[in-house]
Amino acid sequence: MASGGLACVKYLTFFCNLLFALTGFLIFLVGGMVQLNYAHYSNFVSNHIWTAPIILMIVGAAVAIICFLGCCGALKESSCMILCFAMLAAVIFLFEIGLGVAGYVKHTGLQQLMESQFNSTMTHYNDRDDYRDAWTLLQTELDCCGTYGPHDWQVIFPNKTLPAACCSVINLSEAKECTQVHAIQQGCLQKLLGILDSKTQMLASVVLAVAGIQLITIIFACCLYRSFRRSYDHV
Repeated sequence: MASGGLACVKYLTFFCNLLFALTGFLIFLVGGMVQLNYAHYSNFVSNHIWTAPIILMIVGAAVAIICFLGCCGALKESSCMILCFAMLAAVIFLFEIGLGVAGYVKHTGLQQLMESQFNSTMTHYNDRDDYRDAWTLLQTELDCCGTYGPHDWQVIFPNKTLPAACCSVINLSEAKECTQVHAIQQGCLQKLLGILDSKTQMLASVVLAVAGIQLITIIFACCLYRSFRRSYDHV
């Protein structure tokens, strides 16, 4: 029979495991929402950055599975299961910290990476259908034109016309095609960068909150493991 103190730690650990599971679900949900809503902009962002939402989904699923081990160990008073849970949770915690640091480092050079992708997709605009579709979608959804403005298209459209998506409205009495006169003047790079910045801040906030809950859970699991060992040693 567990003592009052041991029972308290056991149920606290079980409760923290439930919170731990919720953090895993939250990580999975956030990663899935970012991937679902913004994956069509992947042509304009470096691939190794756009894998972040997928990594978050994998981490979230792993956290949920690990929590099952922790809950069972707490309820069954299994020191072995609790130790395994604490070790796996610590690995996940350190991985999240590393992911956060890597994300911060990569974020500092995000604009340069995106500018390179913008230039590459624009250069091959006439050669690849997927790039044309990506630019059409980007300019239509964000109400923007070109990388920094309509003048960026001069190399691709030397006759001074622009992609139709650059003009939200064309007065047919003035022109039959989209030109710089009628085009949206704001570029797409800063608009997309602003969206990614806001989502990065959201992801960072979620990861910090999750890491705090996970750290508390790991501490309780270690305390519970020691309590179980002491209890068994006195038997």
